[in-house]
Amino acid sequence: MGLAGSPSVISQAAPRKSWVVSTLVMVIGGFMATLDQSIVNVAIPTMMNDFQTSMSHIQWVTTIYMLTLGVVVPTSGWLGDKLGFKRLYIYSLVVFTIGSALCTLAWSENVLIAARVVQALGGGMIMPTTMSMLYTVVPKDRIGQAAGVFGLTMLVAPAIGPTLGGYLVQYVNWRWIFTINIPVGIVGSFVATALLPEFAPRAVGRFDAWGFVTSAGGLFCLLLALSQGQDWGWTSLGIVLLLYCSAALLGIFAYHELTTPEPLLDLRVFKHPAFVIGNLMMVIITIGMFGGLFYIPFFLQVVRGYGAMQVGMLMLPPALASGIMLPISGRIYDKIGPRFPVSTGTVLLAVATFLFTKIDINTPLSSIVLWNTMRSVGMGLVMMPLQTSIMAVLPERQIGRGSAITNIVSRVASSFGLAVLTLLLNRQIAVHSAYLTWNVSGQIVGNLVSQSLADRSTVLTLLGSNIARMAFVQALNEMFYLTAAISLIAFLPSFFLAKKKAARVGLGDFATD
Repeated sequence: MGLAGSPSVISQAAPRKSWVVSTLVMVIGGFMATLDQSIVNVAIPTMMNDFQTSMSHIQWVTTIYMLTLGVVVPTSGWLGDKLGFKRLYIYSLVVFTIGSALCTLAWSENVLIAARVVQALGGGMIMPTTMSMLYTVVPKDRIGQAAGVFGLTMLVAPAIGPTLGGYLVQYVNWRWIFTINIPVGIVGSFVATALLPEFAPRAVGRFDAWGFVTSAGGLFCLLLALSQGQDWGWTSLGIVLLLYCSAALLGIFAYHELTTPEPLLDLRVFKHPAFVIGNLMMVIITIGMFGGLFYIPFFLQVVRGYGAMQVGMLMLPPALASGIMLPISGRIYDKIGPRFPVSTGTVLLAVATFLFTKIDINTPLSSIVLWNTMRSVGMGLVMMPLQTSIMAVLPERQIGRGSAITNIVSRVASSFGLAVLTLLLNRQIAVHSAYLTWNVSGQIVGNLVSQSLADRSTVLTLLGSNIARMAFVQALNEMFYLTAAISLIAFLPSFFLAKKKAARVGLGDFATD
């Protein structure tokens, strides 16, 4: 008898030793898909100028990608079971590569936006599919090491994206941020075809169309509201309606998935306490991480006046630190489980974030790089042991669906964290700007004019610019206090993770009867 109920049974002809090669092959697609999400941001102003369009319109190049991901990720588990994870991975790489080629050839912003939809249809499948293959192929006593290597796609790719993107935009052409995907995608597809083990499809029920419609609609409304809330206004009719629709659709989705015999996403995975705790910690840490991943480069560009390429180079040492720590944390996980690396990394992340509460216009760059490197070491200790412990508690038949759910949770947490922190930051900037402006009297301005023999409007302009920078720095300090506290919240739940590695065995440990 075969492995009834197992997702995409791995071919018994594939030797167990091939897991190292398989992991490296998976990194190609995962790294490329993750890199693309961060590399595009630095090119937005240049695209806007080339296409002679508005910022609000060109921003849809990034927004539509995120929205499409939210729609397609829930289907990845079902498609992986139906087609086999290897076949789905290759198809996803091909679609992503085609979308990249279309982005390169785009002759207008609307064509570019449409091409990004095609790109996201492939990119959205890559990450959950590779995670499902990883936790199926790798032996249970090596999963930490494999996850550490694969973690390069989650932490290092977003960090080096601005560096690479800044270089291509400044010295080559913005279209090359998409062009570089084409040869990598082609090579990755052929390598995956030749080297990845076969994953036989398994019998699945009919496609849960109602589950797809409600999940896609609910996530689309939620992600759109989170991404556009700042521009449209959080109390505007459009945002309120989107949030109401999202709540209604996701509520219907949850009820339907728990009552249908063939769900698109098996929400019963939440009956595993470690899966719930791990995902809650993932949400907390993801929100806390945004204090550095987004606002440190923003501070260096807006307040300190560095260019995109310079900022990218300053962010490179932290990225390398993450890359070094990921395999180390994986080996620690394999030996003693997730508690020690996750709890230690959480504290280090919180402490390093707290150091940024003292950042100002005169803070030495060496201190900023050092603090940010400490944060990256903390993230390298936390992310992959946590991610691995989440998936390790699931039985084999639920890995594909559990991977899709974890990816959705991570994406929603990222969008929610960025939206909330941006809202709070802007409000505090307004508060500090008003206070600083109120304390600058007309007499002080008059003295400055008389002493510098300058025009009053010139002094007011310079003074306003300095007030804006000071207000931003003060608000940024407060935001780092908040994100440090949020990161520290995850410390206590880390002790409720599995004390040792879950005893789940990979499909390679079974033989057919």
